[in-house]
Amino acid sequence: MTTVDHLRQVRLGNLRTVLLALVDRPGSRADLAARTGLTKATLSNLTEPLLAAGVLVEDPATGAGMGRPSKPLRFHPDGPVAVGAEINVSHLAVETLGLDGETLRRHLVPADIRKAPADEVLDRVAELIREHTGGKKLLGAGLAVPGVVHDGVVVRAPNLPKLVGVPLAEGLGARLGTEVELDNEANLAALAHLWPKHLAGEDFVHVSADVGIGAGVVLHGEVYRGASGFAGELGHVVIERDGVRCTCGSKGCVERYAGLDVILREAGRRRLDSLQKALAAGDPRAVRATHQAGQALGVGLATLMNLFDVPTVVLGGSYAVLHDHLSAAIQSEMDTRVLAGGERHTRLVASPLGEFAVVRGAAGLVTRRAVLQPERLVG
Repeated sequence: MTTVDHLRQVRLGNLRTVLLALVDRPGSRADLAARTGLTKATLSNLTEPLLAAGVLVEDPATGAGMGRPSKPLRFHPDGPVAVGAEINVSHLAVETLGLDGETLRRHLVPADIRKAPADEVLDRVAELIREHTGGKKLLGAGLAVPGVVHDGVVVRAPNLPKLVGVPLAEGLGARLGTEVELDNEANLAALAHLWPKHLAGEDFVHVSADVGIGAGVVLHGEVYRGASGFAGELGHVVIERDGVRCTCGSKGCVERYAGLDVILREAGRRRLDSLQKALAAGDPRAVRATHQAGQALGVGLATLMNLFDVPTVVLGGSYAVLHDHLSAAIQSEMDTRVLAGGERHTRLVASPLGEFAVVRGAAGLVTRRAVLQPERLVG
């Protein structure tokens, strides 16, 4: 490595440190110097290009008493943004995120995607993104799908077979004129609990459901994907050897007993809000359907706990909404089946991010990359 290359790497490393500090919270140069260990002169040298580019903004001087008033630095509210999009069986969703992790806009559109051609789906997603970003500069886009992803292509998606083999990242990128990164929706929902803030610690499983069930496994602060991207396919863990036939071709998979569509069907309801009202009223059919789903989910989760030995399970999406009605049945199964000791070992919590965890994680994939690779911001 040449001296010039070395100096560039040092500068980028220092810039990364500053950006991470600003993600944590805004601060003056003096404050940032104290938090990062860099000199105020170095900080000025690093931040001036970002101020000029509209990535950062310096607020008016504040403070009283002795010394020079401080001028807090923060990410510019009108600076470049990232967008996350989700293609799921029953909806499309988008969220626009600033570099500071603040949600600028989000929207979910109910839609039956199962039979729609991939090009039609991408056209709809691109249009949603354009509506939500307006004239803002795009850092890039993250795209979430309920399937196994490899090199920007869905290689397996039992509930959305028309997307398999299609270069979705390339197709959406061509429509938007920006870089797009494709990932599994469960992994991205888990990432939303890691970036920009740790919401569930550094070791946990995030599980959510639509028609299928996805689990994102987080170990030591990183999403664990496995050698081929198949890690966390909780929905296709077999809990009954000769059980109900699944869309994946197997039998007895967890999602055939605990997927949201199964809960709704067994409860005699069409929508989640209707199920909530029935549960609040103590409707026996709704209570029974939800309890049985909780039992099935608990069996599947116990398998994951025995494999990965993490201390926390985060219920997301519709499971977060149904947490109070699912948790007792889930916990009971884990208490019985988790070798490390059930309730004494595993914490069962509802996600604070609700139904937008996936798109928040998809957008966070882009903002995290921009902060960790600051050359994307300054060239």
